Order: sequence, then structure tokens, then C-alpha cells
Amino acid sequence: MEPSELLKRVRKIEIKTRGLSAQIFSGEYHSAFKGRGMAFSEVREYVHGDDVRNIDWNVTARFGHPYVKVFEEERELNVMLLVDISASGMFGSRDGFKRDLVTELSAVLAFSAIHNNDKAGVILFSDRIERFIPPKKGKTHILRIIRELLTTEPEGKGTDINAALRYLNNMVKKRSIVFLISDFMDAGYEDALKVVSKRHDLAAIRINDLREAELPDIGLVRFADAETGERVLLDTGDRNVRRDYSAWWKQSIARALDTFGRAGVDHASVMTGQPYVRELLNLFRKREQRA
Repeated sequence: MEPSELLKRVRKIEIKTRGLSAQIFSGEYHSAFKGRGMAFSEVREYVHGDDVRNIDWNVTARFGHPYVKVFEEERELNVMLLVDISASGMFGSRDGFKRDLVTELSAVLAFSAIHNNDKAGVILFSDRIERFIPPKKGKTHILRIIRELLTTEPEGKGTDINAALRYLNNMVKKRSIVFLISDFMDAGYEDALKVVSKRHDLAAIRINDLREAELPDIGLVRFADAETGERVLLDTGDRNVRRDYSAWWKQSIARALDTFGRAGVDHASVMTGQPYVRELLNLFRKREQRA
């Protein structure tokens, strides 16, 4: 991509997503996520009624009478975007590819973070870790994240959500808000999802395209799996073929939703070519009600 074209695309995404995050999502984000963490503040002398589990035994031993640790809500949090950039993202039948939507959503969430004085970071993954950008503040940092989303050509084609979640858990020690953004064309990540959701404040955003849900009736078509390279010839004019494909798709969606439910992870689903504002707001409001 030429530098001038990249600059135009970054600027276009910035204008659209900054407006959305500032005008719509900022307040919802604040009430849904702000102040979830607790940070150490100071020690003070124990008074009747204090929780004995907060006694600082080292300070107590030094002064000869009990002291307790005092904690306060963290007002500054990390927002980590765990973003799937595998080959299946380069599919789209309406208004761009799934990866274009992923980039836009990531930008909205990142700008929402800095509007609330939080830090934003990103992990881009396929069947391996492609990029890790540690959390920082500021518009310049967010523009870097957008550039990486637009320009990173993944070395891997497949999807390994399990490995991405484990990498996040190893690299990000501070409790963070984590958005896992993927089409979830994968399986076997439920245990890792549970582990991350216990340490971090995790939400999942599933990206799909309307054409993925059903086959059109257009006769013989050769299909290729973007991630595995496998090719198959299907007669889309056969009603049974279309029915079986539709059933497989519904099962894959049900499997992902069941995995989210078992792990206790809130989620939203968005489609390419369709507005996503309501879905994100519903996700934020759902979390606010549970807070």
C-alpha cells in the first residue's frame, strides 16, 4: 500500500471512529467498565471492623501492632484488543471484508479507551502471534494501532484462539478490559477463555458476513477454504446441499455461543455491511446491569 493511500485510509477511519466513540460509546464504556479493578493505595493502623485478610504482616511485625493494606478503585485501566487477522477475515460480500469491519471496531474501542484516559494495546493473531503492541495512551498511539491493522500481512493463515488467549495471559499481568474480536472459525479454546475471563474483564465480538450463513442457488461452484487451502466442488442448485450447509453453519454459531456461555463471557455479533452501533451499546449496557 502506497504511503499516501495508507494515510488517507487511516484518516478516514480516524474521522469516523473518533466521532462514534466520543458521541455514543464513551459514556456507555465508562459505566460498563470503569473502576472494576482494585489497586493498593497505602497502609494504616488496624481499627476494629477491618478485614483481617488485609493485614500487612511485614509492617505489623516491624511496628509491633497491626496495620492493614488499603485499596482503592483503579481509575486508569488497560484496554487490550485481541484481534483475529487470519485469512478468513478476507471475505466479504457487502461493503468490504470482515477484516475492514474488524479494523473499524478496533478503532472505535481504542478511541473509547483514550477518551476515558485509559491505555489501549493490541495483539494481532492468526494461528500464531503476529503483533503485540503494549498498552499506551494518546492519539498517536491509536493511529499506530490503526496502521498496523491496515498493513499487517499475517504469516499464518489459520486461527488459533487458544494460543492467542494464553499469550495474552502471559504477557498482560495487570487486570485489563479485553475485547476478543474474531469470526471464531475455531474450536478448543473454552478452557483458555475461562482462564482469561477470571483474570481480566473479557468480552467477545463475533464478526461474520451474511453470505456465510447460506449458499446461493447458482449451480456448480468451486469453493476454497481461505485458511486451509482445501478446495471442493459443490452443486449449490441441490436443495439438500444448501440445507446441509445451513445446518452446519447454525451448529458452528451455536457452538461458539455455548462456549461463551460456559465461560461466562459477554458477547456481541456484528455483520459486514450492517450497522454495529446497537450491538455494541447492548453489550456495554448488559455489562453495566451486571456490574
